[in-house]
Amino acid sequence: MDFGFVKLAIATPIVRVADCGYNGLQVETLIKEAAEQQVQIVCFPELCITAYTCGDLFFQKALLDEAENTLERLLESTRKYGLLCVVGMPVTDGTQIFNAAVAFQSGKILAVVPKTFLPNYSEFYEKRWFVPASSALTGVFHLCGQTVPFGANILLQGGGACVSIEICEDLWMPHSPTIHHAQHGANILLNLSASNDVVGKNTVRRDLVVQQSSRCKAAYAYASAGFGESTTDVVFSGSGYIAELGVLLAEHERFRLNNQLTIADIDLERMSIDRKRHTSFTTPLAPETDMYRRVAFNLAPCKKAAVMRAFDPHPFINKATLDEDCEEILSIQSAGLAKRLLHTGSKKVVLGVSGGLDSTLALLVCARTFDRLDIPRKNIVGVTMPGFGTTGRTHQNAKALMKALNIDSREIDIVPACLQHFKDINHNPAEPDACYENTQARERTQLLMDIANKENALVIGTGDLSELALGWTTYNGDHMSMYGVNASIPKTFIRHIIGYVAGLKEQQGRDTLNDILNTPVSPELLPADKKGEILQKTEDLVGPFELHDFFLYYTLRFGFRPTKIYFLAQRAFAGKYDEMELKRWLHLFFKRFFSQQFKRSCLPDGPKVGALSLSPRGDWRMPSDAVAHLWMEEIEAL
Repeated sequence: MDFGFVKLAIATPIVRVADCGYNGLQVETLIKEAAEQQVQIVCFPELCITAYTCGDLFFQKALLDEAENTLERLLESTRKYGLLCVVGMPVTDGTQIFNAAVAFQSGKILAVVPKTFLPNYSEFYEKRWFVPASSALTGVFHLCGQTVPFGANILLQGGGACVSIEICEDLWMPHSPTIHHAQHGANILLNLSASNDVVGKNTVRRDLVVQQSSRCKAAYAYASAGFGESTTDVVFSGSGYIAELGVLLAEHERFRLNNQLTIADIDLERMSIDRKRHTSFTTPLAPETDMYRRVAFNLAPCKKAAVMRAFDPHPFINKATLDEDCEEILSIQSAGLAKRLLHTGSKKVVLGVSGGLDSTLALLVCARTFDRLDIPRKNIVGVTMPGFGTTGRTHQNAKALMKALNIDSREIDIVPACLQHFKDINHNPAEPDACYENTQARERTQLLMDIANKENALVIGTGDLSELALGWTTYNGDHMSMYGVNASIPKTFIRHIIGYVAGLKEQQGRDTLNDILNTPVSPELLPADKKGEILQKTEDLVGPFELHDFFLYYTLRFGFRPTKIYFLAQRAFAGKYDEMELKRWLHLFFKRFFSQQFKRSCLPDGPKVGALSLSPRGDWRMPSDAVAHLWMEEIEAL
């Protein structure tokens, strides 16, 4: 493995019913193709050696013998490839026939796993031919001259991978065997299937696989029978899926008329971290389920260059459900604020409106909340507070937005107060240092707090998750509020939410919202350039927020090492940022993330809206004086 990746494949061969020799050659062809593509584990469909639709031919000794002969030839012809292969075939102990999966590698059979649940309804008649796993008379099986472990309670282990096997109907049961397999360590769940197609079934089947991968915190590979199966009464489309932690990574093309191999890189580290985080996952099971046998296999390393998986540069954002997610986030934010207003008895809120992204979203949330509570929007006090670096563009956008939303709009010039403060502390206003900048942020917060006292209102915080991660906020300045509605939303997502609101029918201030989206992110604490344009651009100083959000996601969500995050970023942002840029901003991210924890340790209340939060009362509990040497040295060694 490299960074925990395993190259996993599902394979669906074309078959001829009861023609084991032909079917075996198709399986061999696919195994060879998988080996050439550096696949480490490949899963085939149920009964693919004989075909699933043999019917009463399963009682024919000639067919059963030829299935075993075909397996023996497969063992020899694929010995040189070395990948773990799992194929479906009927096996008999002389008195019983089992619908089984056979796992083999380098010419050796590792295990035979019989099907646990046999469907015997509608178009299925499996109990006519087979017996379930519970009917096994012994825990070993003799096949192709080898004596091997036999049973449903077998896990294959090698190189960090722990593989379990189930067959078709096992997935559809309310008490699927994979749940026990996963709780006993299985992180790659294979399902050999022969699931026919009727209208609507594919969606249900796909959802089952995705949900099972999420529930079991594992990768789930599902390979089903395809072209060549008998169409006397049913049709098989060759459906197949690979999912990981509730995300579909790859899918077969259905109704193909030839062999099909679908490959995905799965991340064992990702799943391991998720299981460690969810401690309830390993809750002790009933004693009778704890009798597992573990069989070793060799998992060849997955070379770094062989990892072809695509990584979304914006992992917080699901493009397929973006509008739905934006609406959900706005609903969570407004519900949180509504509860706080009702609890405190407040009928008013106060917030600073700068004409930037964060204050715009906070204002939109306030307007939505007041509408839901049937409180006049004039009870929202928006205050624009121009300072030394405020530009005409942001100033006008702030005023235009407040007017469009019909709130109580106020303006206070903070320059005189800041100059007086510089005089009081004997600071030269010609020196644009940290004191120069932070004085403005704290003056604005003081004004908001005092107005809130006067109006019996709550100060609404506007800072976002990305800024909190970097500590890009003035301590006891914009860092402080009475309720922070944006505190768990990354900067990259805030843009999408505002864009979503701007696109809503009858949305007030649409043109202003669009111009705010096109304005560079800036605290506007330093004077503008000679043309009156923004000089102090945040992303020029601390780096692109899309990179920091990417670093933050994989640091918090999965606890990845900096070297792995760098590896993922190289692929996610290929062609956009070079390696030195990635290293530079990754170094800065970890440096600031550790040094700025003290600001997060006293974070105001605010609602969690997504997968991550930096609240010291919720997701993230970190000492303010933790040492970053381990992470920094690893980055410097890149």
